[in-house]
Amino acid sequence: MRVLVVFSHPCQESYNAAICKAVVETLEASGHEVRLTDLYAREFNPVMSAEERRGYHTPQLNTVPISDDLEDIKWCEALVFVYPTWWFSQPAMLKGWLERVWVPHETFEMPTETTPMQPKMHNISHIAIVTTCGASWWISKLIGEPGRKIILRGIRYLAKPGCKTLFLAHYKMDTSTQSSRELYLNKVRKKISAFTKG
Repeated sequence: MRVLVVFSHPCQESYNAAICKAVVETLEASGHEVRLTDLYAREFNPVMSAEERRGYHTPQLNTVPISDDLEDIKWCEALVFVYPTWWFSQPAMLKGWLERVWVPHETFEMPTETTPMQPKMHNISHIAIVTTCGASWWISKLIGEPGRKIILRGIRYLAKPGCKTLFLAHYKMDTSTQSSRELYLNKVRKKISAFTKG
């Protein structure tokens, strides 16, 4: 498969960076073609400018600022997001990437008075999230996991019908141990390998 890994964490020495490395290595060992976009390392600008917003609904014009990223998501068959869950959602960097890159006329058609929104990213058949959460499982569920829903409901809606999803989280990250982190890395390797087999 053609797999795009989207990584969002500012610190290269972080545990999330180790997770990303494990994801990429697992995918490559399984024979997949992998592209990695490290949003912080490449200094992606998550802020939509006024000029960009004014052209957001204009076909072709709205692709100019994000053409490389748009090409990546049109190229891939699977998307794997690796990021820390902060305030129950994605880091602002990743949220900005979603807002700027997934533009109308390219990834979806805007709804009209007579037709609903039309998804256009049918090339994507698999979407996975691999994250860490400072909160516990039950607190995350109580809040409603908005970050999970943004991707596995919102972005998934634009993908191929029946798109497979995977959500992996190391909860209670703030009180994690070396053992819990190693166990999670092993789980990530096994789950990602199995998820991208079919």
